[in-house]
Amino acid sequence: MNTPSKPQQGYTLITLIFMLGIFASFVLLIFKIGPIYLDHSKVKSALTAIEQDRDAETKSESEIRSSIDKRFNMNYVARVKAQDMKITKRGNYLKVEADYEVVEKIVGNLSALVEFHDVIEVGKE
Repeated sequence: MNTPSKPQQGYTLITLIFMLGIFASFVLLIFKIGPIYLDHSKVKSALTAIEQDRDAETKSESEIRSSIDKRFNMNYVARVKAQDMKITKRGNYLKVEADYEVVEKIVGNLSALVEFHDVIEVGKE
């Protein structure tokens, strides 16, 4: 009596190691790149707070920079400083630009470059 043999099913050890390696790579990327985007969300919230400030267009450039710096310190923003912001003020017009890039070392000579450009405008030019 000859019964047809079933093909074997399941993962081999090599397949399991390969899948765990891919999973570990994605986890590493999340742990390296996630904090960059978390910092960026804090930068955006600081800019939004300035945009929603009723008397933002009447403040001087140094007052605006000081306000941004306080928000960055309070939220532990490490990758961008208030001095890196470009502030344009003309009369009742205010424009604040956050244009920066972050390079994060991943492994060995592999790095990730993330570029951000955020702009808020308040008042009339």
